[in-house]
Amino acid sequence: MARDRFAPEFDPDFGDIPLTTARQDIVIGRWQGLRELLRATGPDWLARGHRVRVLGQACASSSTVESWLAAEPHSADALVLRAATETARAFNLAIAAGRGVPIERRRVDAAVMACLQAAEAFVDDPTPWTSLISVARLYPSGVRRQELGRWWDELHARDPYSVEGHLQVLHYYSSRWHGSHGLMYDFARDAAGVAPPGCALPVLVQYARVEEYRSAVDAAEGDRSASAALGQHWRHDGAVSDVRRTWQRWITGRAESAILPGELRDLNYLTHAACHAGLAEIAVPLLQMLGRRGTRVPWSYSGDPEQQFTKWRKEFKVRA
Repeated sequence: MARDRFAPEFDPDFGDIPLTTARQDIVIGRWQGLRELLRATGPDWLARGHRVRVLGQACASSSTVESWLAAEPHSADALVLRAATETARAFNLAIAAGRGVPIERRRVDAAVMACLQAAEAFVDDPTPWTSLISVARLYPSGVRRQELGRWWDELHARDPYSVEGHLQVLHYYSSRWHGSHGLMYDFARDAAGVAPPGCALPVLVQYARVEEYRSAVDAAEGDRSASAALGQHWRHDGAVSDVRRTWQRWITGRAESAILPGELRDLNYLTHAACHAGLAEIAVPLLQMLGRRGTRVPWSYSGDPEQQFTKWRKEFKVRA
């Protein structure tokens, strides 16, 4: 019998080759590649948001963005990237501190100010507002509802169907941060309900399902009965209906056949949900669309991501 040589590729840049090239420049402290990449990206907000987010994470452990600003202090692109970088640094501190341990308010304030400065420098760009809503989670009590609403209005006015922007609000409303499962699901369903055919926003419900699962796993530690109930988390009627609805409204409604790098994580979330729901008629074409292009999250929440990705392909007999 021939050995199955399939192995997923967990590319941190999601197949965005120009982004990979620019990110390599960060290692040697060269900022010019970042400038050229963001300049070439222009107002393609999906690609720009994806690239800025990944570059910000890569810049968080270096001084590359500071070197760029020292050379070009009024560069709007540099200021947008600094906002994403300060946001990533703040979250890195929060992760290092441990769950439930707040970081110094001044570090969160500094990230917020960087986001506001970037938003002022690049008025049309929704990306700084996405970073701003993201970092707002790190305040121990969140931010005032009116303030969050104002930031959301600014983001929505610039990119009304931004999955990443909606996702940051969803995280804010989750029970892990400043909301509840109900509030999170309400937001996800409301956003999905107004999305036009072919828009990826319905996948927010699958993001919410993963958030709820993570919370349930934490609550089930040491509780066998709760652990047993986790098996139905993906397969109950509501979860299955949600997968079908997202498939119909997003995938069957889209005009483009190619999946863009900025959509790859969303597609992995829907595929993960379809697999766990046992919906072979949906999971198979999704796995075929993905090919080897996996993202570690959300597969890592169910076990080793490579093993999970490979297991489901074998389960549904998807050819390499």
